[in-house]
Amino acid sequence: MYRVILLPLDADTRELRRALWAKRIGHRFTEEEGGQVLWLIDPEQQEAMLAVLNRWQRGETLITEPPPGRRREIAGMLGPLRRAPVTALSLLLCLLVFAVMGVLGDRVIAALSIVHLGVINGSLAFGDLGEVVASGQVWRLLSPAFLHFSWMHLIFNMLWLWYFGRQVEVLHGSPRMLMLLLIAGIGANLAQYATGTVLFGGMSGVDFALLGYVWLMSRRAPRSGFFVPQMLVVFMLGWMVFTMTDLAGVVGFGNVANEAHVGGLVVGLLLGWYYSGRARRQH
Repeated sequence: MYRVILLPLDADTRELRRALWAKRIGHRFTEEEGGQVLWLIDPEQQEAMLAVLNRWQRGETLITEPPPGRRREIAGMLGPLRRAPVTALSLLLCLLVFAVMGVLGDRVIAALSIVHLGVINGSLAFGDLGEVVASGQVWRLLSPAFLHFSWMHLIFNMLWLWYFGRQVEVLHGSPRMLMLLLIAGIGANLAQYATGTVLFGGMSGVDFALLGYVWLMSRRAPRSGFFVPQMLVVFMLGWMVFTMTDLAGVVGFGNVANEAHVGGLVVGLLLGWYYSGRARRQH
């Protein structure tokens, strides 16, 4: 990132922030002892940022014809969703699938599992991945990522999806986020299926892929604008290791899709290494 200007701590920068986001100028504000620091992410946007900054310093109106009353509040709430549509849509689909599961139950699980599931003579029966691909139902390779089996499972996965996915989408665009979602989701599901498990679900494989991607971008290309607290990285990796132990089952965290976590993390690290290397060469 590139340091642009130091502003007083008491400066009201809300209109400046809105104007920069409206013009899709990647930036970040940080605080230090002397005041607020405005950082620019992409040096090619320097001229556009300085134009907005100069107008703001002159007291000119930056956002013309703001939506009145209720429309203004709604526009403010929808702003983050508009900047991260792939992340927002993925989150919405997970919530929708969870709600429909509460009504239709196991039929939703059978429809979205990686292979066909059924009950024959009181026992669970399932097909194989070859049948899924041959029948054209290739969407089943990804669909288990949208299945969640408890409120806690759903909430934690959605928190990490929003935290990391929004960074990727704002800084690298929606196509990059969509690519990560597809590759990591399918990769995590295939890693879990390879162990012989057919009944699993959750967005955690994608979450770990996003963690690996954001962490490597922040470490290897610090000017890219990505940031993740080091303690959060330690916590999530520690949690992944913990769920692989017998102790996790003792305290009630059994049946965790550990292989999906590892598969997703590997995908995220590989893509993060590649794209952070490209970013370093560009700078």
